Amino acid sequence: MTDFGPKEAAQALNDIQDIVQRVRQSRIYDIASQIMIAAGVLVLAGNVANFLVPRYSGFIWITVNVLNLAVAAALSTTGASKTGVQTFDFRVLAAFLLFYAFGILCCDVLGHFGPRELGAFWPIYFMVFYCMAGLWFGRAFIAMGLAIIVLTLIGYFFVEGGAFLLWMAAVNGGGLILSGLWMRRI
Repeated sequence: MTDFGPKEAAQALNDIQDIVQRVRQSRIYDIASQIMIAAGVLVLAGNVANFLVPRYSGFIWITVNVLNLAVAAALSTTGASKTGVQTFDFRVLAAFLLFYAFGILCCDVLGHFGPRELGAFWPIYFMVFYCMAGLWFGRAFIAMGLAIIVLTLIGYFFVEGGAFLLWMAAVNGGGLILSGLWMRRI
């Protein structure tokens, strides 16, 4: 057996810390990818439902957002119990509630947005926070967020009428699904 000196012991501890960090990031990506796929399916369905029955858009989007929050909480809590990586607690719930409250303030009080503006605002608003999460959790979040923001703006300025909702179903819902699947490969 070989004796380790202080230098070798410090290097071994650094190696262990590096492995722990990579495993933690991998778990975060795994849970985030599951949440993104589920959110993508819900957002895609919400846009298609909004296209088919626009008069119920308020109910549709409240339902989609509540389901997204419930799915995120369930997946994060289940993931934490399996791995010990805590990703959802009351602070996260408070952050979601503040996030939605500020978005509603911007749309309904300050902006008085119409349906088209709402259809562009919310995906961009969400993706800005995905980009900011990427500053801590990795470039995949930044790439996904920027791609969806750019495609949302292209649709807002160049896709006419009700086709915009179908565009957003593909861009926002499909983009979340694809990026969730992409993150599973990282």
